[in-house]
Amino acid sequence: MPTELKMPALSPTMEEGTLAKWLVKEGDAVKSGDILAEIETDKATMEFEAVDEGTISKILVAEGSDGVKVGTPIALIAGEGEDAGAAPAKPEPAKAPAAKTEETPKAAEQPPEPAPPAKPVPSKVEGGGGETPPAAPAPAVAARADSGDRIKASPLARRLAEAQGIDLASLKGSGPGGRIVRADLGAAGGAAAQPTAAAAPSPHAAPVEPGDIPHEVVKLSNMRKTIARRLTESKQQIPHIYLTVDIQFDALLKLRSELNAGLASRNIKLSVNDLMIKALAAALIEVPECNVSFAGDTLIKYSRADISVAVSIPGGLITPIVANANAKSISAIAAEVHDLAARAKEGKLQPNEYQGGTASLSNMGMYGIKAFDAVINPPQAMIMAIGAGEKRPYVINDSLQIATVMSATGSFDHRAIDGADGARLMQAFKRLVENPLAMLA
Repeated sequence: MPTELKMPALSPTMEEGTLAKWLVKEGDAVKSGDILAEIETDKATMEFEAVDEGTISKILVAEGSDGVKVGTPIALIAGEGEDAGAAPAKPEPAKAPAAKTEETPKAAEQPPEPAPPAKPVPSKVEGGGGETPPAAPAPAVAARADSGDRIKASPLARRLAEAQGIDLASLKGSGPGGRIVRADLGAAGGAAAQPTAAAAPSPHAAPVEPGDIPHEVVKLSNMRKTIARRLTESKQQIPHIYLTVDIQFDALLKLRSELNAGLASRNIKLSVNDLMIKALAAALIEVPECNVSFAGDTLIKYSRADISVAVSIPGGLITPIVANANAKSISAIAAEVHDLAARAKEGKLQPNEYQGGTASLSNMGMYGIKAFDAVINPPQAMIMAIGAGEKRPYVINDSLQIATVMSATGSFDHRAIDGADGARLMQAFKRLVENPLAMLA
């Protein structure tokens, strides 16, 4: 009988999505790896691919449908030899126990209780993590096949695993027959860094009565809902500590000007933000106590600095990641940030390009903001907030002069990072920005 394809969880934070476009129609034959639809998540528009071969027998959710919950059946797919017109497999109802009579034996002699209803046939769609697990789950099926060493995984899962450096042999698949799917990678990439305690549900805002003030009611996008929930959880669950330093960065501006002159032939232009990313990455390697994540009763210590960069896009904010920023040249960082920001605004980032990171950087200097306290992006344990550079009176070599000065504020998760260690990171960041040649060594 046909199997239900269900709305997948294409990111760890996805609870519902928009089925933007079907790329197949009823009666189309599909094989593993074929793209079936485009789905708008809380972060980007992503492709939904087939896991197994079959024929699309019925489309249950029309394209353009908004607010489709994860786990909702969206189509039926019939396998080889199956009747495409048949209804999907249904659980068999449990038989009611026989009614008691006057002659009912003692409790110890009662027949055994009837078996609970059979569970529905699992979906063959990737990201099946949206399904509610049964009360007494069967043992997880190993990802390896029963015979041979071949690892069962979807083509997309293989590509993402390679990009994220995840060993498929270490995972257990949640797909049909133990196949590893996209959702299993998401769990593997973030499980180590997630707190062990379940997050408390976010309280809903009190109703607003606009009265007779002219207004319009705007429905929240999936991205805005996710931002609201995650920032509320961050401020409720993470004890923030804020440390601010003033940084004189005339030397950095001079170096940037000289580097841009040398890079003009390569059509590369460095921004102040690119140098800040490099400085933060170098500081995190210098002070590894701040390159961590709090995970309940463990602390995750990272050996490289992956910097999430806050990018404002229509309808919200996204944080694409410059991986291994400590080992990259500033010109390479500039080119990567330009590419990530452009694709972020088009909604074309892949999950591995915005999920993860070891620390974040948010720069509001271009808006003239002098200083601000940024909210930590869990499971990370720190974020650096960069203010605008401005001419200020500043003491240089024991004399009062005019210098270009900016304020930088680090927000730290006090469960994972002590104040003294946070201060050491801010000190290292200040030194690197004020002596930027050290970042080129």
